[in-house]
Amino acid sequence: MANPYRELFHAPGARAFVLAGMIARMPISMTGIGLITMLSQLQGGYGLAGSIAATFALATAICAPQVSRWVDRFGQSRILPASALVGGGALLLLLLCTRLQAPHWTLFVFAALAGCMPSMSAMVRARWTELYRGRPELQTAYALESVLDEVCFIVGPPLSVGLCVVAFPEAGPLVALLMLAIGVTAFVLQRGTEPPVHPYEEHHQGSIIRSSEIQLLILLMVALGTIVGVVDVVSVAFAEQQGQPAAASIVLSVYAIGSCLAGLAFGALRSKLPLPQLFLYGGVATAVTTLPLLLAANIVGLSLAVFVAGLFFAPTLIVAMALVERIVPPAKLTEGLTWLVTGLSIGVAIGAASSGWLVDAFGARSGFWVSIAAGAVVMGSAVQSYRQLK
Repeated sequence: MANPYRELFHAPGARAFVLAGMIARMPISMTGIGLITMLSQLQGGYGLAGSIAATFALATAICAPQVSRWVDRFGQSRILPASALVGGGALLLLLLCTRLQAPHWTLFVFAALAGCMPSMSAMVRARWTELYRGRPELQTAYALESVLDEVCFIVGPPLSVGLCVVAFPEAGPLVALLMLAIGVTAFVLQRGTEPPVHPYEEHHQGSIIRSSEIQLLILLMVALGTIVGVVDVVSVAFAEQQGQPAAASIVLSVYAIGSCLAGLAFGALRSKLPLPQLFLYGGVATAVTTLPLLLAANIVGLSLAVFVAGLFFAPTLIVAMALVERIVPPAKLTEGLTWLVTGLSIGVAIGAASSGWLVDAFGARSGFWVSIAAGAVVMGSAVQSYRQLK
């Protein structure tokens, strides 16, 4: 039986742009946690560190879709170097200001400017879309990218923290900066697979965010991200409450493994069901599988519950990306994909903050009520999307 993932790389240049894109997307997972680790070591607290990291995350959520709009308008090779130069240069200046003990307001300014880094996962997906538009291989390509995103956020944070602790405080963000420079440079030099700039039509002016279909998909992505943020925070609190703080890493790994395996399996399928119907099923399943989280009584039970909850994360994400490719015009594709990635990131922040408040007030398991609410939003968004798109 043919391996659908191996077949993807028969396209000339595919292997090279995936590798370059993987290097270039690592800084998004490494920078925030790296800034927290760096500043907590040098400043002796987490208040400023958390605020700077939050500024970077918020700026990224605001800037990334705008950068992608410019990419759609002028091309990857023209916009990505400038975006990486602004974002990477600001990050370097932030590190210098930290080392020189500059006023705190300078850290906030450069953290905000560092958010101009491009959304490289959207750029890679745009190249896959240009190669396999309208073909079954595109679902497999989106599945591969979802798994690589998971790997990025599994490997990036501990790598960044480890560098900051073992080498020197600025090491994590500095390595992230070097990876951004190397990855983006290698990516834009591959002109053969760069998507062409599609002509703008008069009715395509303005942001794709005005589309009600895209708004529903973004809402669903925010809710999906919220579930991830809840699992991250509550797993740590639950493991500590059980007297096994190290077990949190096992729980989080199980969640990621469940999502990765499901994503790989889903990407290998050649389902004949329409995308809106697959999206509906994924949304309902995601909502239902959050319920067992409330029943976890020990680490083993929690691991099983998060494994089940993770099974429908990647497939739902894959279908959402495929729907964007169907909904938006080619001249808006990168922006549409980036809005979904941004929605996911916003959701992670919401889930972490809200569940953290509940954990402090009512205990570890109470944080899972946020995931139940998010699951209901996922289901509602999927149902409404199905009604609009079927």
